[in-house]
Amino acid sequence: MIKAVTGTRDTLPSDIPKWNYLESSVKSVFSNFNYKEIRTPVFEETNLFARGIGEATDIVGKEMYTFLDRSGESITLRPEMTAGVVRAFIEHSLDKKQNLNKLFYIGAMFRQERPQAGRFRQFHQFGAEALGSNDPLLDAEMIIMAYEIFSRLGLKNLLVKINSLGVPSSRENYKNILKQYLAPHFALLSSESKKRFETNILRLFDSKEEADRKIMENAPLLIEYLDEESLNHFEKVKQALLSTGIPFEVDARLVRGLDYYTHTTFEVVSGSVGSQSALCGGGRYNLLVKELGGPDLPGVGFAAGMERILLACENEKSFEPEEEKIDLYMVALDKGLENFIYGTAVKFRRNGISVDLDYLGRSVKAQMREANRTNAKYVLLVGGEEFSRGEVVLKNMANGEQKIFDKNDFEKILLSIKEN
Repeated sequence: MIKAVTGTRDTLPSDIPKWNYLESSVKSVFSNFNYKEIRTPVFEETNLFARGIGEATDIVGKEMYTFLDRSGESITLRPEMTAGVVRAFIEHSLDKKQNLNKLFYIGAMFRQERPQAGRFRQFHQFGAEALGSNDPLLDAEMIIMAYEIFSRLGLKNLLVKINSLGVPSSRENYKNILKQYLAPHFALLSSESKKRFETNILRLFDSKEEADRKIMENAPLLIEYLDEESLNHFEKVKQALLSTGIPFEVDARLVRGLDYYTHTTFEVVSGSVGSQSALCGGGRYNLLVKELGGPDLPGVGFAAGMERILLACENEKSFEPEEEKIDLYMVALDKGLENFIYGTAVKFRRNGISVDLDYLGRSVKAQMREANRTNAKYVLLVGGEEFSRGEVVLKNMANGEQKIFDKNDFEKILLSIKEN
């Protein structure tokens, strides 16, 4: 038997109501903040991610699904969405159409990493990007939107962490200070951290190695070396969050290792998904648009893992979508009525009524069981003495009430179903 590839999974019909509820909550919140949906291809030129994410990152170095197409061009399944959104923003000159573009997305991403709780090789994210403004209120808006979505889903075990990466000049100065601190400890660093020392030194704060963590405990922190502009920007973000009642804490060890990140960085974490606690992460990336060949415009955004969010919801039992129902199930009481039932079902469907009927030649009892299984609101009984008199019976499955109609009086039957 052929099975799903390791790290992927099927989303079965029984799971879909939860996904639909999550997606509708996401779209509702983004709509309230006037963000417009964008959809980009699931694969892009590999160079986009190498430039947009960074050669020195684990994503580019270890996790991307990259292949040569028939023309010999290197193609990569998208491991994240920001680079693709910014590419589309540049390619279609969206900045020429309006000064500020507020965009959101929902879609599948691909990374060849070790599967674990809430993390898969094909996974799904939603996120938002605001391109064209350096206003700290947009940084806060990203955090507020994420928190609002999680709150709508009923999640309570949440913590917002924020930090500032400052402007590039102050960060470069800090990197030199960090290198000076780490130099005497270099021999004790893990092999991965020794590589990052030159290529991506801020990522040493993310190391899971115990020896690295002990060394970094006493490391100087970037926030202690920020310039006045960066501190002012960060203060405005914090004040905006305070004004809206969003709980947060400053985590001076929360970093992003890429040079195009500036100012605010944040995560929303949950204690309900195991070791991989971050439900979303984001920040300001004022240098990315220019890095990808576009105009010198600022941006800010975030992305959230949908599988992790659903895992947190399941662990907290935060929401349970209503069972899916159909409006009508048509039951044949006698043989030979298939054409009448099928034709009538199509007429109902064309009038916005969800309908199902028996395709397995089952008994009346079995058909009624199926009507109950599908949570049908009504059953239309076709056959028996009533049908010989030119009539059908509409049964309300909630209260058992039955009404008799002329079999050809479609409009009256339709109206009775629509009334409830």
